[in-house]
Amino acid sequence: MGVHIQNKIRLALGSVKDHASIGKAMIYNHHDRKAFSDIEIAVLRATGHDNGPIGDKYMHEILFLVSNSPGSIPFLAERISRRLCKTRHRLVALKTLSLIHRLLRGGNRCFEQQLRSAHVSGHLQMSTNSFRKCSDPWSSFLRSYASYLEERVGWAINQAGKLEPVMFNGLEFGCYEEKSVDMVFRKLPKCQAFIDRVLDCSPRDIVPVAYSLAQAALVNTLKESFQVYIMLCDGIEILINMFFDLTRPARALACDILKRASRQSKELHDLYETCKRVMENKNLGYPNVQIITMDHVLALEQCSSFMSTSTSTTPPPLSDCLTTLGKESKKEGNGDNGSSSSQFSCTMETKISKVWVVFEEDDGELQVPMAMDIV
Repeated sequence: MGVHIQNKIRLALGSVKDHASIGKAMIYNHHDRKAFSDIEIAVLRATGHDNGPIGDKYMHEILFLVSNSPGSIPFLAERISRRLCKTRHRLVALKTLSLIHRLLRGGNRCFEQQLRSAHVSGHLQMSTNSFRKCSDPWSSFLRSYASYLEERVGWAINQAGKLEPVMFNGLEFGCYEEKSVDMVFRKLPKCQAFIDRVLDCSPRDIVPVAYSLAQAALVNTLKESFQVYIMLCDGIEILINMFFDLTRPARALACDILKRASRQSKELHDLYETCKRVMENKNLGYPNVQIITMDHVLALEQCSSFMSTSTSTTPPPLSDCLTTLGKESKKEGNGDNGSSSSQFSCTMETKISKVWVVFEEDDGELQVPMAMDIV
């Protein structure tokens, strides 16, 4: 009963703070800053102290205002960052992070790229320093979710509606080429870094007071992880197919990627199974996680070591092989009576015979010399 009253008091105080912040923003709502003031008010309303999720009307309002106000995205990023940095209320922090996530998912490609540029330039910051020293599960989820979004900003939604990592070159962005060495050694680590951030977001850290909002955030995170996991599997398949064509340093790097993938496959399988049991939305289309055993990775590593210790990458001439084989056979024949030397009761020699053998064919007779005779 006491906890229930305390929550009501917190909500009432939070509502007063929201009205005060909105009123302060309205004071600066003069003609030359009207659009920017409207954006700030929409952000404050979308990230209020109430327990409800972010309303779609606020999302549409923010996107509409930004699209009709050139150069307003850095201002939007600054207002969101300020809201997240100044709040001490976990619910407001979670709603602010969810707003960033929804903006990354809901805007067009141009808006998404400008928001990414705002993050690179420092206008958009996802700092949760206010909860850094807190050890409760809710604060842990906030920190994990913020770290995930830091990684998520480095991914774009392509024309097919799928996530793909982007290359940062100043403020210019590009995509990786498929099925190339560049894809394997640049794209795969990006996929694995993404999966690591997903693994940190545990549904066990969700508290009842913010269950609906946190579950909505986790659902979007899981859906995006499905796409990245499929991309990771395709990349690993390409990596294994080209493994023996790689140089020695590249094979060592490939083994490190496969070892990390082995660990991640087990943890990702466990996370998905936990989410299926704990979360209400069970029909998310979970992929079938294929466990990569460490035995397979160590076998490839041993093959790589064997290739590295070989003296030559090309096979020696056939005559050298026959000479070496003959020497080894003589050594075995002259050795002690063991399992290896007792397999044959006589020595084998190769002789060139002068006896001609006649073979009958349709066009006539063909005579060839008997090339070998075993004595």
